[in-house]
Amino acid sequence: MRLARPLTTTPSVLAGEGAVVIRLEPALEILLMESLLVSTGVVALAEIGDKTQLLAFILAARFKKPIPIIFGILAATLVNHGLAGALGAWITSLLTPEVLRWVLGASFLAMAAWTLIPDKIEEDETQIASRMGVFGATLVTFFLAEMGDKTQIATIAMAAHYPNPILVVAGTTQGMLIADVPAVFVGDKLAAKIPMKLVHSIAAGIFALLGVATLLGAGARLGF
Repeated sequence: MRLARPLTTTPSVLAGEGAVVIRLEPALEILLMESLLVSTGVVALAEIGDKTQLLAFILAARFKKPIPIIFGILAATLVNHGLAGALGAWITSLLTPEVLRWVLGASFLAMAAWTLIPDKIEEDETQIASRMGVFGATLVTFFLAEMGDKTQIATIAMAAHYPNPILVVAGTTQGMLIADVPAVFVGDKLAAKIPMKLVHSIAAGIFALLGVATLLGAGARLGF
């Protein structure tokens, strides 16, 4: 059983003026779409009430300039999760499929438990790079706050779990923006109206299902 595999295609088909149409195997198409959608959904849910979303609330209240804050969040997430995705792909190349299956399964189950723990942010984390302007302050503080955070660890695990880490990073970045952009525009008024326990329970449930499915070898027929 393999946990990941390189992209494969059916024979190329010529169309039009020398254009080449490449068709993916149906099972692989499903797996690629799953990697994008699961990464987006689980990170969007896990990010709600997370330390970095709390940071987004604070930055929005302090600077009152949503556009540079959003671009700072986007840039910080792309760099941070890009590194996490590369690390996940590297881990895949180091471990045997059987060892990787147990490591990933245990990681997803640990993420499920971690997601249920309420998060908080320290005041000194919001003071870093205060002289760098709105974009610079957001970029630096968000990048540092995301280091070792549950959404970064989830990105590493999913990049090792799925065959295309680029789609995983695209999905996790999209999930971060889904959770954080409204936080920037609406502020902490949004947090009071979100049922945090329910959202975190759903995210934990998804992580737990991924963990159990990985440990049981579910999805091996799809090549992961």
